[in-house]
Amino acid sequence: MNQIKELTTRERILHMMKTSGPLSAKEITSELKITEMAVRRHLGTMERDGLIESKMIRQTLGRPTAVYGLTEMAEGLFPKKYHTLTLDLLEELEEESGGRMVDRLFERRRDKLNRKYLAEMDGKTLPEKVQKLSEIQNDNGYMTELERNESGEFVLMEHNCPISQIASRYNHACDCELNLFESLLDAEVKRTECLAQNGKKCVYVIRERKKGTSGE
Repeated sequence: MNQIKELTTRERILHMMKTSGPLSAKEITSELKITEMAVRRHLGTMERDGLIESKMIRQTLGRPTAVYGLTEMAEGLFPKKYHTLTLDLLEELEEESGGRMVDRLFERRRDKLNRKYLAEMDGKTLPEKVQKLSEIQNDNGYMTELERNESGEFVLMEHNCPISQIASRYNHACDCELNLFESLLDAEVKRTECLAQNGKKCVYVIRERKKGTSGE
């Protein structure tokens, strides 16, 4: 309880919705012991920020009441250790079937993503493909940044890696990502820094493929 009291009002409201489900402004006011006007001000800001959403519920007597619940964005603020479960399962699979089976899983994921995104690259120039790849990775939580260096090469930086804990244990995941980029871009791709290998970010240097060479 002491931990909850140290939270901001906004954080306490999110915590209440996480533990109790959707709540009305009146219920929140009663719990926080602040004015309903202050509560509604917080709710308005949080709804505008996409953290909560409201809906009307019918009551046996009286008018429908608005209740507020967490959005998917807000759910992401709470600690989740999916990678721990994933690592446990991969280690069990490795023990049962060997390391090659784990590698095959990453390769199948690579192939699935390749099929998913390849059509989006069709007919595009390399600069357009690289920009599209940056957008795809950013949408998937990699916090990308794209630059072009003095040599004309593209430098794609990923400041976050959702699977870094897994890739730290199973490096083949990183190899598969590199292969995926080469396939989608039909270009030469070199990784110069990797979050899973104690880097500050993942960095990919991309350039036109030399004539006479081809990817996998």
